[in-house]
Amino acid sequence: MDRYVEVTQEAGKQFYLEYIGKGPVVMLNLLRFREKADYTDLDALNPGTEISGKDAYKLYMKHTQPAIEKIGSKVLFFGSANQFLIGPTTETWDAVLLVEHPSVEAFMAFAQDKEYLKTLGHRTAALEDSRLLPITQKMK
Repeated sequence: MDRYVEVTQEAGKQFYLEYIGKGPVVMLNLLRFREKADYTDLDALNPGTEISGKDAYKLYMKHTQPAIEKIGSKVLFFGSANQFLIGPTTETWDAVLLVEHPSVEAFMAFAQDKEYLKTLGHRTAALEDSRLLPITQKMK
């Protein structure tokens, strides 16, 4: 089974070039948590006791919120999910997160923020799989 947790350099470059100068961008996150968070190679962030992927993601959001707000972005929605009403019945998600960024430049500043990067490992420990889809209000 393929896992999609980290952005590739190529996808990041394509995203930047496609959305630069086009105004606000909302990032749609579909999240599937690990049953148990995996802090392998993340000793500095390891909470010291076994926690669920969901709880690790809560730690990620706690530390991420200040970086989001610092650049003028905001969480629009964070809630539970499950199976698609229309879509593959074999594909389920635990949570959906919508974050609005004022621009692709703001998103890139967030993604490179040193304080944010220090705790990004909570996301890696938390997720079994994910999808990240940039969306805008303007139809192409």
